[in-house]
Formats: sequence, C-alpha cells, structure tokens
Amino acid sequence: MYFTKQLKRIFNEPTLFITLLAVWLLLGVFVIYPIVMVAITSLKDYSGHFSWNTYKMLFTKVYFRRPLINSLKLGATVASIGTVVGFIFAFAITRVNIPGKKIFTTVATFPIVSPPFVIALAAILLFGRNGVITHDILKDSLKIDIYGFGGLSLVETLAYFPTAFLSLEGILRSINPALEEASLSMGYSKWRTFWKVTFPLSMPGIFSAWLLVFAQSMADFGNPMIISGNYQVLSVAAYLEITGSFNLSTGSGLAILLLVPTIVAFTLQKYWLSKKSYVTVTGKPSSMSILEPKKSVKALFTVILLIFTATILMFYGTVFYGSFTKLWGVNHTLSLENYKFVFDVGLEYIKDTIILAAIATPISGILGMLIAYLVARKEFPGRRFTEATSLLTFAIPGTVVGIGYLLSFNNKPFVLTGTAAIIILIFIFRNLPVGVQNGVAALEQIDKSIEEASLDMGASSATTFWKVTLPLITPAFFSGLFFTFVKSMTAISAVIFVVSGSWNLVTVAILGSVENSDLAQAAAYSYVLIFIVIIMMFLLRMLTYRFSYERKIAR
Repeated sequence: MYFTKQLKRIFNEPTLFITLLAVWLLLGVFVIYPIVMVAITSLKDYSGHFSWNTYKMLFTKVYFRRPLINSLKLGATVASIGTVVGFIFAFAITRVNIPGKKIFTTVATFPIVSPPFVIALAAILLFGRNGVITHDILKDSLKIDIYGFGGLSLVETLAYFPTAFLSLEGILRSINPALEEASLSMGYSKWRTFWKVTFPLSMPGIFSAWLLVFAQSMADFGNPMIISGNYQVLSVAAYLEITGSFNLSTGSGLAILLLVPTIVAFTLQKYWLSKKSYVTVTGKPSSMSILEPKKSVKALFTVILLIFTATILMFYGTVFYGSFTKLWGVNHTLSLENYKFVFDVGLEYIKDTIILAAIATPISGILGMLIAYLVARKEFPGRRFTEATSLLTFAIPGTVVGIGYLLSFNNKPFVLTGTAAIIILIFIFRNLPVGVQNGVAALEQIDKSIEEASLDMGASSATTFWKVTLPLITPAFFSGLFFTFVKSMTAISAVIFVVSGSWNLVTVAILGSVENSDLAQAAAYSYVLIFIVIIMMFLLRMLTYRFSYERKIAR
C-alpha cells in the first residue's frame, strides 16, 4: 500500500520522475557498471571463459597472496597509530587549554589539501640515500631504509591521521562537559573520569576514525608507488598487473581483494555505527566549562602536538627547499630552474588539470545536491539504495575505479578511453559522495515546512529546489565544490589507468619525475599544485560568504 502511494506520487510529478530516472541511469552506468565489469573480468580465464582460476592462483601463490597480507598489516598499523595520534590532537584541542590551537589545527590539515604523495616525496628527501638527515647530517653513519613497511607506516600515518583528528574533534566537542563535572562531584579523579566517562563516550568516534583511516591506507596508491620498495601492496600490485603485464583478469582479481576490506570497513562505519546511540547533547542549556587537566598533563599534550606539528612542517619545508635545488642529491645550489621547467614544459599538465577539474567540479557539486535533496526530502521506491549507491565510490579504492573505467569504456557502446570525458567522469563520480553527504547533513537542519510552503503556493519540486532549498544549503554546496576541486587536482590512483597523451595531469607528471629520480622537479610540481589549491580555497570561501543566506539576511 505504502509502495503504491510512493509510485503514484512520483508519476504525479513528471519532473521528479524524469529526474529519478536520470539519476538512476547515471549511477548505474558510472558507479555500478564499472564495478561489475571488474568482478566479471576477474572471473574470466585467458580464453575469456568463466573460471575461478584467478582467485585460486591469488590465494595459493605466495607472490599474489603477499600483497593482501601486506596491505592488511599496513592498514591496521596505520589506522591504529593514526587514530591514537588523531585522538591526542582532538583531545588537546577540545579539552586542554593549550596555546596556539589554531596553528596546530591548520598544520594538521596540511596533508588533506596537498597531493597524496608529497609526504612520501619528503621522506625520500629527508631519509633517502641522498637525504638531508641520512646523508648530509648523519653522514651515512646510521642505516635508515625509508623504503618498505616502516617508511610506508610513517608516511601514511602523517598523511591520514588528520582524518581521525577531524572526526574525533567533532565527537569530543559534542560530549557535554556536565557529565564529566558530575563524575568529579561524585569523587572520581580526572584520570578516572576520562576512562569512565569521556573515553567510553568517544568510542563510536574512535572506531569510526579507525575504520576511515584503515580504508584510506588500504586504498592508498601514490605513497606506496613511490616508497613501498619491495613491500608489495594490493593497489600497486593491481596496477602493475594491468599496465605492466596487461593481465586484466589477475589485475581485476587483485582489485576485488582490495575492494572487499574497504567495503566492509565503510559499511561498518556508515551503517552499524549510525545505529548506536551515544547522545549527550540534549538541547538543554549548560554553563559547565571544559575541565582543565593538571599543568604536567597540559605540558605533555603541548609537547606531543609540537613534535607532530614540527614533523609535518619539516616534511613540507623540505619539499619546498628541495624544489629550489638544481638536482637533489647531486647539486643543492639554489635555483629557479625547476619552476621555469614546470611553467614551460609542464604548463600543459597544469592547464589540462585545471580545465578538467574546473569542468567536473560544478557538475559533481550540483548532482550531489540534487541526489541529497531526493534522498532527504522525497519518498520513492529504492531511496536507500539510491543513497547507498551514490556514496559507494567513497568506499571504493581509486585503483578499483580506474580499472573499472578502463574495462567499461574501452569498447562499444561506451568508447571513452583516451578522451577528456573519461577523466571528467571519474572526477565527478569519485567525489560525488562528499556533495551528497554535505547536502543531506545541511537539509536535516532545515525545517521541511519551508519547502512545503513553497509547494502549497503552487511551485513545482524543481522550482522549490532551485529557488528555496539550494540557496539555504549554499555553504554545504561550496564545501562540496572545494573538496571536489582539490581531490580532482590531486587525483592519481583512478586516473593513472585512463590518462593519455592527449590529456595530461600534474600528478602524473610528479610521479614521472620521481620515477626518473628528478626529485627537485617533482617538488616544484607539488608546490605549484599546492599553490593552486590554496588560491581555489580562498576563492570558494569568498563565494561561500558572498552567496550565503546569512549574508543576504544581514544585507
């Protein structure tokens, strides 16, 4: 009965019906179809017949089994260390009155808005065979092998602990300090209050952060490609099978093995934790202040944050310095030659990257807001499935997406390989989940009666969306635009499979420079990319303020 009512409601609104069909078609072709193609290809033998031989080989041969074990080991290590560091940062920012909180927060988010392998590049510049620390300072007296599990753990922890920090900061801010005050009034010490009150209430955030960092580590391609050495991981192994050996079935099988743990982690983080209730914000006013720990504890937190902040600044500072050297490891004379090269030979890479990202960004942003509006405001059959599908690419590693697009759009009826369209489509649907999540979160804060009033006055659903809803969720819209642009500018894992000579990307140029051992040139490319991202960040912030509903009210 309820299902029938939903169908009648959809058919009574032709615009809504056509929009739903268009969204389902787009999600089906550009999200579900590529994944299905990867799965199908992994189940074919060399003659094209159905076979389980690929998976038998992956699980029986040590050469193929090792990348899975290595990836799981690395992911668990990075997730555990990154979550601990993220929690320390979040607790210090929200619960300890330390100086320089804004500086610590800003520096901690550097890895989020920079190219994915800048930290790996910095690790080579610092600890490589011709590194500042290993060669120039220690004079090769101490053997430090940055390539492998240890180096990857360090690099990925620095790259992904900000994810845990941002997630846990929100959780800790939502815990009412009155609960901690009540614990103290009952005679518990501050230490016992932390373990009995604060920490248990933080558990959903801690587990969620662990799963997010684990999934990011599993999906990472850029850092392992540069610094993994002989430590094989699934993302790089799948890439080498596809591009090196042109073994589509084995590469697809490795991609599926990479897909399974990340999907499980995403599902647990998204749906299982959402059903757990740890609500401490009741809407009732509270004048309690955040509890201040002892001076010794405050000093300890300050020192820890200083160490990690200094480490991040050292890594980024080394890359900045390296970008001005003539040839890293051979000639450290300061020069602008690398930047001249980037803006001369590499100018096409920069132009192509900006053009493709600029085209994909507004399309992804508008489509994300549209899907968010549908799943948050409309009742229709398959609503939850639509939302889950739109968020799917957030859980899928870029390597799987890239292989999926390579397999799906290399033959009729969709021949897109070698064109700008396939790169743009990857940018759009790879970053779509952020726009959807931002839109849903913003819509949940807007009273439905505002939109109902528009509908009661005779406006259609389309008019209501464009004239009422979209202006109210403008901040979320621009936030999604910024994320999409940044991730498009710094993408590597998915697009590495579909780039061609016609369209070049800065990240591919960086990877090529590293493979050619021209680290100074790679550093220059990296900082040009960071500079472009910073400019875009300020522009979008200005646009967000200019078109925000609050500013219109103020005027």
